[in-house]
Formats: sequence, structure tokens, C-alpha cells
Amino acid sequence: MSTSNYPEIRTDFERVPPELVAAARELPAAILADVYGRRGTLHGRVAPLSPTMKVAGPALTVEIRPGDNLMIHAALAIAKPGDVLIVDGKADQTCALIGEIMTTQAQKAGLAGMVLDAAVRDVEALRSNGFPIFSFGANPAGPTKFVPGRVNWPISVAGVAVNPGDLVVGDADGVVVIERKRVAEMIEAGRKKVADEQSRIRAIHQGNLIPGWLESALKAAGVRSGSAA
Repeated sequence: MSTSNYPEIRTDFERVPPELVAAARELPAAILADVYGRRGTLHGRVAPLSPTMKVAGPALTVEIRPGDNLMIHAALAIAKPGDVLIVDGKADQTCALIGEIMTTQAQKAGLAGMVLDAAVRDVEALRSNGFPIFSFGANPAGPTKFVPGRVNWPISVAGVAVNPGDLVVGDADGVVVIERKRVAEMIEAGRKKVADEQSRIRAIHQGNLIPGWLESALKAAGVRSGSAA
């Protein structure tokens, strides 16, 4: 589809590199959220249709008017393999924005998954298909297809600012979005945190049930004085 006559549809933006996407896919969303300063996480209303669904890839952003999926169709027409289509659906649940047909198209086009702050339908088919879908519930009603919106502009999804090309990672815990320029840094920090947490779990199994930081944290919070009780 030619977009030269559609200024609200952008095709030229820098994506997080594939090698960083592959590395991020190995890390839990919770780990990345922690090392990213406990920010970038979408509101918990946006959840995977199945807890086994996982997604990682560059954001292909879509802004729509509630209940209209015209611009999602436009986005699917220009999406590239590996993209994660992420939609500011304004938390609308009055109808579904996607179903089995559009999901099949997205999967055939090679997208990594879809994240929508809005409802979907054909849930049983979508779950059995296994293509990663994160949404705000379900509704059997279909959408309209005539209200304009934007593709690949900065958006806000479930409380999080998302720019085209940012990293989107989702799993059973939810979805986190990381600024493209900071992805390499967060992956390095995430790997270290995974190692630290695995070390702590081993220590617990060995009988060390009290974390070493607890005493100083209690004192810093004013819960107890510096002297022994």
C-alpha cells in the first residue's frame, strides 16, 4: 500500500535491532520492568489471552478512535515481520477491534504479536492459534471502519508512552515498553538481575531465609532505631 497520500500513516522509523529483540525475549517482563526503574508497564487490564503467550519486538504504534479499527487495517498493510502492533484503543470494551481474520493476517505477515488497550473477539480461536495477543478483555460486537487515526506516531497505551520502534515485551505478568535507545542497557542490567535472583533463590533453599538488605532497609525507613531492642 502506497502511503504517500496519507500523512497520518508513517512507514519510516528506526526499530530496535533484531539481535536485541532476541536477547530481550529471553528475559521476563518483570525483570525488564524492575531494571527500567519500575516504569514502562502497561496497566494490568492489558493481559495475554493465554498465560503461555509471550511477545517481544519493535512497536508499530496505532492510535484509533474508540470502537473503530480502520487504522489497524492500515497498520497491518505496512507492518514488517517481527513488529509488535500496539494499539491505543482508549480502554474501550464496547466492541472488539480484532478477531480471527485479522489475527490470521498478522500471523501470516510475520508479526511477533499484537497488544491492544481494547477488547477482542473469537477468543477460543485466538487462544488455540497461539499467536500472542494481549488485550483488555473481549466483546462479541464488531467495530466500525471509517474513523481516521494515526499509524507510527507517538501514542499513550494503558498509561505508558510508546514511540514507534520501542521495545515491547509481554508475558503472563503483562506488558512492558522500553525506550529504543535504552534497550541494550536494560538487557545487560536484566541479565545481571536474573543472576542475582537465582543466587538468592539458591540461598533460600540452603536455609538463608532473611535477605541481607532487610535490616538496613528497616532502619532507613525509620521502622527501628540503630540500637538493638
